[in-house]
Amino acid sequence: MAVDSLQQTLVGEQAMVAFGKQLAQVCDSGAVIFLEGDLGMGKTTFSRGVLQGLGHQGAVKSPTYTLVEPYQLGEREAYHFDLYRLGDPEELEYMGIRDYFSAEKLCLIEWPEKGRGVLPPADLIVRIALNQGSQDGRVVQLNAQSAIGRSIIAKLVAL
Repeated sequence: MAVDSLQQTLVGEQAMVAFGKQLAQVCDSGAVIFLEGDLGMGKTTFSRGVLQGLGHQGAVKSPTYTLVEPYQLGEREAYHFDLYRLGDPEELEYMGIRDYFSAEKLCLIEWPEKGRGVLPPADLIVRIALNQGSQDGRVVQLNAQSAIGRSIIAKLVAL
């Protein structure tokens, strides 16, 4: 039976980074991953874990002003998008957004709702919300939107 969703409760920045690293460990092909949640919920921290899990050694900052930060990780290409400051989804067309998406590229997209109508569909949606009753706890919900997303979740469950 296919697994369409997975929920984790994480406490602290290190736990968020570790969960991102686990996701990277099971992401053996490209994927489009939407990261949803309010400001300060840990989307960039989760992205840092994914990118470190893929082998990135340096800092990972949110590309709020540049919209996208590319990462060449050996044979893998990953792109971290932050669309928070995007005024109009059409701006993505001007930057050649479609060139970033292919079967072998991993794309992490914060604030995907700002690019609605231009972005490709997500393989996986990661929703991060405050865990009620815990100041630094987060509930991370993964929802598969494609066969790739279901494969990622199934591999995470198997870890």
